Amino acid sequence: MDGPALPSPGAHVAHRPPRRAGTRLTGGPWLQWRRVNREVSLPLALDWLEKAGNLRNLELAAAAPGEGAAQGTGPGTGGSAGNGAGNAAGGEYRGPVYMDSDVHKVLESAAWELGEGHEERLAEFAARAAGLLERAQQEDGYLDSYYQVAEPGRRYTRLVDSHEHYCAGHLMQAAVAATRAGADPGGRLLAVARRLADHLAEVFLPGPGPGLDGHPEVETALVELYRTTGEPTYLELASAFVERRGHGLVGSHKRGARHRQDHLPVREAPTLTGHAVRGLYLEAGIVDVAVETGDEALLAASVARWEDMAATRTALTGGLGSRQVGEVFGERYELPPDLGYNETCASAASIQWSWRLLLATGEARYADLIERTLFNAFGAARSADGRTYYKGNPLQRRADHAEAVGDPRCRDEWFYSACCPPAVTRLVASLGHYAVTVSPDTGTGTGTGTGEAGGELLHLQQYAPFELSCALAGGEAGLRVETDYPWAGAVAVTVTRSPGGPWGLALRIPPWSERTGLAVNGEELPVRVDRRGYAVVRRDWRAGDTVTLRLDMRPRLTVPHPRIDAVRGCAAVERGPLVYCFEQVDQEDGTEVDRLALRPGAAFDEVPAELPGVGRTVLLRAGAVAVSGGHEAGLPYRRLGGPHAADAARPAAATAVPYFQWDNRGDGAMRVWMPLVSD
Repeated sequence: MDGPALPSPGAHVAHRPPRRAGTRLTGGPWLQWRRVNREVSLPLALDWLEKAGNLRNLELAAAAPGEGAAQGTGPGTGGSAGNGAGNAAGGEYRGPVYMDSDVHKVLESAAWELGEGHEERLAEFAARAAGLLERAQQEDGYLDSYYQVAEPGRRYTRLVDSHEHYCAGHLMQAAVAATRAGADPGGRLLAVARRLADHLAEVFLPGPGPGLDGHPEVETALVELYRTTGEPTYLELASAFVERRGHGLVGSHKRGARHRQDHLPVREAPTLTGHAVRGLYLEAGIVDVAVETGDEALLAASVARWEDMAATRTALTGGLGSRQVGEVFGERYELPPDLGYNETCASAASIQWSWRLLLATGEARYADLIERTLFNAFGAARSADGRTYYKGNPLQRRADHAEAVGDPRCRDEWFYSACCPPAVTRLVASLGHYAVTVSPDTGTGTGTGTGEAGGELLHLQQYAPFELSCALAGGEAGLRVETDYPWAGAVAVTVTRSPGGPWGLALRIPPWSERTGLAVNGEELPVRVDRRGYAVVRRDWRAGDTVTLRLDMRPRLTVPHPRIDAVRGCAAVERGPLVYCFEQVDQEDGTEVDRLALRPGAAFDEVPAELPGVGRTVLLRAGAVAVSGGHEAGLPYRRLGGPHAADAARPAAATAVPYFQWDNRGDGAMRVWMPLVSD
């Protein structure tokens, strides 16, 4: 089954998803996330689409007199379109203008799940949603329940805030997913998406016309629709939307052109600014357009912005978006732990952009950031039971936070602006597609083991227990990956099927692994990491051959760049790909988390555990100090060298838990960045 991003045969990419691939997760956190996604999160999402009014809005659109009758009258459409036949007419639109997008994202989630096996309720929802969309679509292809119900006749009149293209893009991605997963019987959903894309091309391709949507997203969706259908108009429209950014076509907005990524052309903008999710979705579309058109300069501009983002605007967890107000990227090195927003949707969009850059360039650094974001910022967004979500993901929470925000709850099942829950479900449902890529073996870089360059390289980008079958040059290949990652660093890769002749297996070596081991069939090999970040083993593989990779999982203290003012003088704890945090619930002697400080030479004991509400984990415990001290003149400050300067710091124990597992055991304080005290 093909995944969310599938470059066309003519695309200018270094890597591709494997051909005729089948990936079956067999264990670890990824499989657990998939299980709760299917059994808990998606059923809840279906309930909320009813309760919040998303599906009702589409029913009203189907019953509303539009600018023309809808197109489809096939099986399950409920009769003649656009006149409300068979529908309960009446009622008002509910929710924000982008309610349709939640339906489309859940529909995409359901499609990826249905591609793995039939689930009756998801299949019923997919059929119902396709029928609703057929009936609601107007004669000319337009489809947006808000403007059909709440403001008929005003389509495309305020694109700066309307999200019309954004909703259309998510519909296209749902249709592409359903097509690739074999979950769109008769191609009904794809037909709806194509009619809508054709309508957009008719209205917007001849020229800017009504303007440009204030929320990018449709660009990457149009490219995937082009890749699925072969229709070049969709790629042409995506390219036009990308090139029109930065020319004032979005329209005026109270937060300015930077907030809508409309201040500079995409070829000139040196850095990401404004609304984080908008910017990240736009970059994914830019890369898609660049590789499909062979535009190296356009790709280079996106790479430069990724480099600046990674170096100056990324939280340790991979989270993005420093300010909740406006949901924006902050200034360079503006990375506050407590006020940082790090929106869940931004984490998902970051992974999508990095994945496309990985395919475009073949450089492991993009997979490194995917791993960091996935296991930390993204992994923490949903509760362990799959029921509740964060929109923002802070790196610090104080004990009295509930009084500050006026609500003791932290995660919630759904939101008025419910972009984040279905952003989680659709990425988790497609996780298996992010594990492996294939590239031509050009022989660049240094290989390990026997065999010559030539043929293809099979790259392991992410480490999780799974079984893979795919096509390589010369025949079919199969792998079985067995690992206890991220709890342990050993990864065993067994070849279960091999085409004739030598080929290469490339294993990504994370930059945090300082002591890496590699063996083939028990024979130790030198680890040579090529310039792109992989250790390559080339040989004439036989079924039963096993490569064992050993990554360095020793706990480590990480310090921030000195320009990150908010956490200067602090350190964080990492182990393997996981960022750790200190939760109040784990501090055995009752010491307040906000009083704990670490010593630079702190040694951590690794404690495997099974925690209620969390499940399996590895805790880290170390000796620390608890700091105290009074105030001077009633203010929370001290005079350097004053009477409180020598306040005693008593020894204390400190226990850390992986950040992605926090807030599953009740309300309480939490910190990622801890003060450092000298020995």
